[in-house]
Amino acid sequence: MKKVFVLFSICVAIAACGGGSSDQAENRDDSTEASNQVAEARNQAVDTNATNIGTNRATEDESAASDVSKGKDLIAKSDCLSCHRDTEKLVGPAYSEVAEKYEDNDKNLDYLAQKIIEGGQGVWGQVPMTPHPAISKDDAKEMAKYVLSIK
Repeated sequence: MKKVFVLFSICVAIAACGGGSSDQAENRDDSTEASNQVAEARNQAVDTNATNIGTNRATEDESAASDVSKGKDLIAKSDCLSCHRDTEKLVGPAYSEVAEKYEDNDKNLDYLAQKIIEGGQGVWGQVPMTPHPAISKDDAKEMAKYVLSIK
């Protein structure tokens, strides 16, 4: 944005100074050239902003992917996969079923993290979920983030 402002200021200064020539045609040409430079600077600024927006979205997508990959790694290192799969029901529900039932928000992340740690019974049938008291609250939340990302 600073580049655009500097370029615009230079163009205005060039147009204002005009060189002291009394030839009006020459002044019109300078004015037209300055206007063209300003228009080009605006186009470059728009292109730069569009590129930055695309880059920011890509960075956000990469950040979200790294958030859920930590949860996926934690699940892979635990005993979760003996009862659960991403898209098919085993002993417990598929992660995709859990993601359909619970909206991805802080309240549900806390709830599911607590379920991972304490275990439970009755929400998905009578087979109890084994408690995992050795898993930290933060790790359980990362695992829940991964589960809620499966659609």
